[in-house]
Formats: sequence, structure tokens, C-alpha cells
Amino acid sequence: MRVHLQIKIQGIVQGVGFRPFVARLATRFSQNGWIKNTSSGVLISIEGSEIQQQEFLTALQNELPPFAEISDLNITTQPLQNFTRFQIVPSVADFQIAAFSLPDIATCAECVEDIFNPQSRYYRYPFTSCCSCGARYSISTRQPYDRENTSMADFILCADCGCEYQTIDNRRFHAQTLACPTCGVQLSFWNAVGDVLAEKDAALEIAIEQLKAGKIVALKGIGGYQLLVDATNQQAVERLRERKKRSMKPFALIVENLAAAHLLCDISELEQTALTSPAAPIVLLKRRESFAISESVAPQQSLLGVMLAYSPLHHLLLHDFGSPLVATSGNRSNEPICTDDTQALENLAKIADSFLVHNRPILRPLDDSIVREINGKMTILRRSRGFTPLPIKVKNLILNTLAVGGQMKNTVAISHNNQVILSQHLGDLDSETTRLQFQTTLADLQKTYAFEAVRVMHDLHPDYVSSQFAANLNIEKIAVQHHYAHALSCMAENDLLPPALGIIFDGSGFGLDGTIWGGEFLLIHENGFERFAHFRTFPLVGGSKAIQEPRRAALGLLFEIYGEAIFEKFDFDFSLNEKNLLKIALTKNLNCPKTSSIGRLFDAVASLLGLCHVNQYEGHAAMLLESCVSKSETNDCYNFEISDTMPLIIDWQPMIEQLLLDKKNESVNDCAAKFHNTLAKVSVEIANRANQKTIVLSGGCFQNAQLTEKVSVELTAANFNVYTHQNVPPNDGGLALGQLFAANLLT
Repeated sequence: MRVHLQIKIQGIVQGVGFRPFVARLATRFSQNGWIKNTSSGVLISIEGSEIQQQEFLTALQNELPPFAEISDLNITTQPLQNFTRFQIVPSVADFQIAAFSLPDIATCAECVEDIFNPQSRYYRYPFTSCCSCGARYSISTRQPYDRENTSMADFILCADCGCEYQTIDNRRFHAQTLACPTCGVQLSFWNAVGDVLAEKDAALEIAIEQLKAGKIVALKGIGGYQLLVDATNQQAVERLRERKKRSMKPFALIVENLAAAHLLCDISELEQTALTSPAAPIVLLKRRESFAISESVAPQQSLLGVMLAYSPLHHLLLHDFGSPLVATSGNRSNEPICTDDTQALENLAKIADSFLVHNRPILRPLDDSIVREINGKMTILRRSRGFTPLPIKVKNLILNTLAVGGQMKNTVAISHNNQVILSQHLGDLDSETTRLQFQTTLADLQKTYAFEAVRVMHDLHPDYVSSQFAANLNIEKIAVQHHYAHALSCMAENDLLPPALGIIFDGSGFGLDGTIWGGEFLLIHENGFERFAHFRTFPLVGGSKAIQEPRRAALGLLFEIYGEAIFEKFDFDFSLNEKNLLKIALTKNLNCPKTSSIGRLFDAVASLLGLCHVNQYEGHAAMLLESCVSKSETNDCYNFEISDTMPLIIDWQPMIEQLLLDKKNESVNDCAAKFHNTLAKVSVEIANRANQKTIVLSGGCFQNAQLTEKVSVELTAANFNVYTHQNVPPNDGGLALGQLFAANLLT
């Protein structure tokens, strides 16, 4: 008996080779009919025997192609249409936006084989792709996902590509990014003013010559421009630092393959999985000393940020070049990554010596994502290319809600069909260009998902650009305290509901009392939170300037203990005039806001131990302090005191006094380790007093693997259930998710 079934599917079913997969299943199980993309997912009609239809449906759900995910499947019986074959029919826009775009996918092994096979018509073609790999989100204009809705629309398929596109047993059957050297995207090599000097393979050859000569090449990649330089050439790397005004912040490296990565670093099984994953992020790895890369790549650091070639262009470039390349974002300091060719020429001409470009427009800027193994799982520290815009499932999500994140590491988010769409990393909203990208991204999300907000969630800090943007919207506005949002972000991604204890170790956030919070223990309940405990506050001399200068945090910390006597006891490389001004500021409390920040406590300790008095980049002092811990085996910790009043106040003074004595007789590594161990002991003590078994760890300080692991181990040993971040950054890149989750708890 023949039956006609119509199947409506929602989920990640576009850009993953889903239609070709279904077409092959239909052939396998003798089903006639059709499949088409819609704005909400895919729609399938099949006619055939009932027994074979059940086999089709079983295979449909159990044999999904890589990356595909079915979130909802609805089947209805329809009148027979007597279809004579199965075909992929044109897509339709059904005005119900539910289909989720796929992230950009690293080149698959088959396509890599093609570009190095002289017998393949894709030999040395830098834009080879198939249904399983290639650009996706960075080139999509709208849904449904079809070639005409991408920046590939202007590249008309040649006869050979058209044949592959129509051949059901070809892996490029209905591949929307299909192209070849005859009909596809092409390379060009430009000088610093945009003159075309070479094209196609000759462009690649000249770029490699430039890199071997120590030149800086701006490469137009998948989600934006990258600045490339020979990682083994000290002078070349130093020149890049000078031109980019980036004195010490580590650069990322890109290498040809896993074997090349192993030469540079010790790599765990989990790290190897991340490196070779379709997302192909930058992975922070423990460096080896045996491979001669420039010390200027990552000065003073025990970790290297490494990624594998993730596009055919990268594969060809690195294969021909033969050694690692620095690959850093193509932007000016504190600005978004360049995507437009004209913009790149204007912004990068004083940095790059030349440009290796292509003629496919990049529609969305996507920095390289960053991950790190922390406490036995890979944790995203920057969520962008390869991960965005994969949805984050949150139960009972309040719809039509927008979250605008914080000021630093900004991301924005919308609630859509019980899932959160979190934007790519946008950066710090201090610069005008980043603020413009912030607004462009918000508009893009609203257009892509036909989203109309009725409320906006924002940070409590009134001076954040994101908060000010929210204030100007003509919809309901709800402020969410910074560290409460951090805790909720971790709860949301771990599918947790209150109650819970949030341990939030962070740099800074506007507190309910008007002070700067950052060392918080928050009891999360159904209607909000209670500040159960926090670290003793100390003054930040010069306010925000103390973030750039750990010595100022150290000065404020010691002033709390010793008063004016510190100016006779300690130096911190201040001039006599600076000392006089700082003394006046502290004694008269001029521009010395109080903070409970663990981030600033890390800075202060790093300065006290002589590791770093002035940060050369964000987190510089804290990273140096963490690197010391890995060289120590001590389990000792320092003393601390906890008040009997509520909220509980953790007094760090005994710890600091002991640390100052220790540094005279013990190694800096042991002192750093004892400091980390003490924070873990504090966490257990407060958790015991809070009497709450569910613990979530969040905030920027938990990017520190040593800290996260020590706190987690101690809490777990004390029989607490500990949850940390994995798919969303613990830093401010996760705030927007927490803000959206806060809306759930208001109803």
C-alpha cells in the first residue's frame, strides 16, 4: 500500500548537506516526492510503501550528516500525488523563521585531497568546498540557505560544476558553495596601495615569496582579514608588533596540520580533538622549547595559541611556505576585524606590505574563536568563527527579548523559539567602529530571524555603551547586575534552575551598592539573588588606570593594611612626584573607588611578586601569575579570615602579610601557587556556610585553568556539585546569555 507523508523538520538542517542526504535516502528506500528548504527548516513529501517509509524515517533520524541536528519533526498523512521520482525543488520563504544557519566549516579531508591531487579539476584551487565544508554564516544574506542567498550568487556554475551539482551520488550534489577554477572565486595579489600585481596561482606564489622575505601579508580569509608573518623570523614579528602597536600580547599561530602542531606544543587528546574539529579554533597549548619560533610570538608565556589550516587557501599557503605563520586579526588596535577590501586598504596599509585577496564578499565579520582545556573539558574563551550562530537551548525561554551584553568582549543575543542566538564576538565598545559593528549586528540578527524585541536586558552600569543603547529603545528595559548575569550564564548553558551558589571571580562590574564588585558569592534564588559573601574591598588608585597598572592595585591593597607607611616601605617604580600625588589621592580618597575584584587582587599579587607592574595587554599580570603555578607542586595555602556579619566578608590581609614574608625566602612559583590554593580554600569555606550544593563558577578569572581546576577539585572533594562554562565564555562574552536567562526568572 502506497502512502503519502509530509514531514516538516526544524533544527540545523541547512548548509549541512541535508537535502542531498534525504534525496539519497529516498532512492535507497524507493520513495518518490520532493524536499525543499523553507525559512523554518525543510519540508519533505514522500510516497511509497509504508514499511519502507518507516525504514526511511528511522534512517533519517539515525544517520544524519555531520553537523545536522533535528530539533522538531512533524509528520502528517496527505492525499496521494503519484510522484514519479524524488527531487530537490526550489526553496520557499514561509515567513516563519526557525532555520538556523550553520557556522563556517573547516575544509574536509576529501577537499584537501582534491587541492593536492594533480588529477583533480580542483587542483590548487583555494576555494574548493563541498556539502560538508566551506564558508556558511560569513557569506549568508538570508534564509533559506541557497546559493542565491549567499555571496556566491554572482558566481555562475560552469558546465562541469553544474553536472556535479545535479549528480546525486556526488559529494557536491546541491553544494551551495560549489565552484572551480573556471567559474569560481579568484585570488589576487595587491601591493600596499591596491595595485593588482598577480592573479590566481601566481598571486599565491608571490605572497609566499613576500612571507619568506620577512614581509607582512594581509590575507582575506573566511570571516575577515588576517595579518600573516613568518613566525620564525624575529625581525618580521617585531615589525608586526611595532606597526600594530601591540608590544607584548601573544600572537596566534597557524600551521599546516596536526603533525606541525605537535612539533610546537604538547597536545592532549582533548586538545587534538578541538584542533581538528570542524570549528578549527585557536587552541591554547603548552609550548615545547624544541621548535625555533620567534620569542616575540608569545613573550614570557608558557602557552601558544595554535590553529590548523581551516580553508583551502590556508592549506596551500602553509604547505608551500613550509613553517608556522603568525595569523592575527586584520585590524587596527581596538577596532573590529576588516572584511571589506576598501576598508582593509585604508586601515591596514600602514601595517601590511601587501594583500592576498579574493573577490567573494564577506558579509559578517568573524574573528577566529579561542578555546582552552580547563578542568578536563574544552572551554570557549572567544566564540566566533566555527561556533556562531549555533543556538543555545534554554528551557521556557521568554520570547521577543533582546540582550545587549556588557562593555568589554561584547556579544549580543536574542531569544528565538526556546533557543538563544548569541552573536559572534564583537570586542570592546570603546571604539566608534566597534560601536557601529554592535548596532549592525543587532540589526542583522533582527532581520535574519524576523525578530522584534518587546524588552531589552542590559547591564546595571549606566555608562556602558550597551546600557546607553538600551536606554534609547522604546521598549521595556530591565537592568541585570553584572555578576548575577555571569552566574546565570553558567546556569543557562548547564540547564540549571535556582537555587545555586554563584562563585564569580571577575575583573569588575557595577555593584548594587555603587562600588566595583568582582569577588562575589551570590545565592541565586527564583526571584533574584543575595550577595552572600564577598572579598574585602580596597581602593583602586586612579580608578580605571589601576587596570592598566597592577602596581596601583598593589598600592591600594597595601594602603588598606599599612596606611601612609607604605610610601616608605615600597617603591613599585614610581617617581618621587608620582608618589606624592598617589599619597594625596589615597589619604584624601580622590579617584580611589573601592573594589572587591579578584581580577585586581590577581594584579596586585603579581605586582607584589615582581612579575608585572604595568600591563602591556589585558590580563598580562594574571597570565604571568598563572604560568608560575604550573611550575610549583606545593599544596600549601595562606591564612584568611571571614567576618560573622552578613554579607560575609573574606579578609585577604593575613594572606598578603604572609605572602610578603614568603617572597623573601620562597620561590615566586610557590607564592603564586599558594595564592591560587587559598582562593580554592576560601571557596569551600563559603560554600559550606551557604549550605547550597549546586555551585556555578563564572567570571573572567575562570579563564585561568589553574584557578578553575583548583577551585573545582576542592569543591568536588567537599561533595558539592560544581558546574563551569564550556560552550559560552566565562568572561564578558557570556553576559548576554545570562541577561536573557534573567528575564526567565522575572516571570
